[in-house]
Amino acid sequence: MFKSLLNLICLFLILGSCQKSSSVSQEKEDEIAGEEPTNDVVEIPEPDTEDTSFILPEIDLSNWKVTLPIGRPDEVKPPEILEYATNEKLKPFMYNDSIEGALVFYTYPGATTANSSRSRTELREQMEPGSNSVNWTFSQGGRLKGTLAMDDISKDSDDKYHRTIIMQIHGRLTNEQRDLIGQKDNNAPPMLKIYWQNGEVRVKTKVLKDPDVSNADILRTDSWTDDEGFNFNEEVGFDKFSLEVLVSDGRMEVILNDTESVVYEGDDIKKWGIFENYFKAGNYLQTSDEGSYARVKYYDLLVEH
Repeated sequence: MFKSLLNLICLFLILGSCQKSSSVSQEKEDEIAGEEPTNDVVEIPEPDTEDTSFILPEIDLSNWKVTLPIGRPDEVKPPEILEYATNEKLKPFMYNDSIEGALVFYTYPGATTANSSRSRTELREQMEPGSNSVNWTFSQGGRLKGTLAMDDISKDSDDKYHRTIIMQIHGRLTNEQRDLIGQKDNNAPPMLKIYWQNGEVRVKTKVLKDPDVSNADILRTDSWTDDEGFNFNEEVGFDKFSLEVLVSDGRMEVILNDTESVVYEGDDIKKWGIFENYFKAGNYLQTSDEGSYARVKYYDLLVEH
């Protein structure tokens, strides 16, 4: 009889334990269903993001001003040009491609300078920042080197690409030379013009119409004319390429991709030594066709004297 009583007590204990376990399980279900919210913080892992690198062009603009195809035309000089990324006037025409690490020069037909009928977004060297009065001669020498690419350019009515000037050496009269020939400004011809033309790099220089011109008349723009021009064999198309211009006393050399070069060292270059000069680089569109445009990318640009 004692044994039966003991079994009965054990049965009651087992039933009580099962009922308590069922109650605890129900409480857990209620919490999961949100009936009993808690203040526990659940950490959600951040999604993986790709590491994007932004590349800036290797161009120091401290000794450059830029001419734009707007205004009369407008110019931006140092130090303002250094803030081109936030300059509202410059942003539509001169901006970074931070994926490729290039400085983009965009232009279209618009405002022109006094001695031209074409528009440009083009840099002009200023040896003394903010001033056009300090320049260099061939006897002093100079070097211009850039890596660039044609990004996009319009076509004419014959479905041929327009052309643009991407580098120049421009002449300048001293004040004394200007006064000697009675000219109203200091403008002199460009000794060197380098074009992107239908996917090729084309070089044009100046030659004298009369080799025996006088010392005064040699200063006049109309005493000089274009040579026949030179096309490099390698086609650059829309690919990246390098250009280097080396000048010294009585000599000028243009080098494409460190593989091809053309050298000028005749009488015309020697006589050009009377002029002051400055480098130019950028995008000088050679058409006024409606709807035309060009975008040139510069990845680096170096000047040395």
